[in-house]
Amino acid sequence: MKSAARGDRREQRRPHHRSRPHAARAAAALSAPPRRARTDPPLQRPHARPEPGPAAGRAGSLRRHRRRLAGPLLPAPGRHGPERLECVGALARRAESRQALAEEFGVATTDSLDDLRARSPELVVPSVGWAAMPDLVRELVDRGIPVLSETPPAPDPDSLRALWRDVGASGLVQVAEQYPRMPGHAARLAAIRAGTIGTPTWAQVSSTHGYHAVSLLRHFLADDDAPLGGPVTVTARSFPAPLFQPLGRDGWNVVPAVEPGETVLATLAFDGGRTGVYEFTSNQWHNPLLSRRVLVRGTLGEIVDDAVTRWVPDAGAVTSRIEYRRTGRDLNLEGNDLVHASLDGRVVYRNRWVGTRMSEDDLAVATILQDTGRWARGEGPAPYPLAQACQDHLLSCAIDEAAASGRDVTTDIEDWA
Repeated sequence: MKSAARGDRREQRRPHHRSRPHAARAAAALSAPPRRARTDPPLQRPHARPEPGPAAGRAGSLRRHRRRLAGPLLPAPGRHGPERLECVGALARRAESRQALAEEFGVATTDSLDDLRARSPELVVPSVGWAAMPDLVRELVDRGIPVLSETPPAPDPDSLRALWRDVGASGLVQVAEQYPRMPGHAARLAAIRAGTIGTPTWAQVSSTHGYHAVSLLRHFLADDDAPLGGPVTVTARSFPAPLFQPLGRDGWNVVPAVEPGETVLATLAFDGGRTGVYEFTSNQWHNPLLSRRVLVRGTLGEIVDDAVTRWVPDAGAVTSRIEYRRTGRDLNLEGNDLVHASLDGRVVYRNRWVGTRMSEDDLAVATILQDTGRWARGEGPAPYPLAQACQDHLLSCAIDEAAASGRDVTTDIEDWA
């Protein structure tokens, strides 16, 4: 896959690499200089900074996400997969950003979208703030360039609708929602699609926030990839949740303390009598004191995390577990890796990137990049179309509105449905 990126720096071509056949080429659109990896040990990092303003907060998140993208996009000697993804260039508006990208990743940089396009990327990955994303997507679509937008593609319901009116019919926009491709979630989805628990009717996710969690709920509850786009009634409340915070986005806290927080609990009544339950506690991603939980209930049984209980004729209620084959344990010398996940002897998830030792989140990001490359070449289905991303963020905004107002919010049937 060939991709291109948008961001800031002095142009510098990286050494020529011979890519594998059908390697995806991408160009990324970036907005701020990448943050270098921290090397200081735990508990010696400065206390996390005060919560930044909206622009600073988004920039920090984008820098971290960009590091994750740039890693698998660039060929890595001695690994067995990331060379399938090639970053052919990065666009950044600021010279210091272009220089940092060139020095850290050895990628060719530019400040011109036309120059980026001239590198013939199969798709462009914009990495900019929420407010800037819609106009950049429009600009790329106007040039006929396939786009893999970051999440969300637009900040609020009105801007989602405006973006859809402008580019929805183009069919050129996918969105980088990686969570359904994480190994555990992908394994659960495979079990659901195989009819293991019958027709799904109830899903509960306590793991990640907003549109990411909504995407998981919607995928768990759909019979297939249908967007469940009918009216949805959202009931949400926010509850105080002060909690000890030893670890945050910026690293380990030297003097950890109990800090204010909240838990948001919401129900989403989808069409067809299906219900999603959303729960998220402040800093649930990073705090090692907080776990993640998933429940999907169907007409024939349920999945709770990795336990699958269902009714089996001639046997009654049977519980099996999704098992993960991980190498590098005990005397296994293959290296630390996830190979596959299985249920009752049937493989329900297979890691395409064995040998890379990437985290499960990175595996999901690399997979959606590869899937988007296949889509751009006409070799595979759309991995996560703009319509689905718009619906998920619309429902995320409804959760926020219902929690803030204390009143139910019912979404309309939108044009993208």
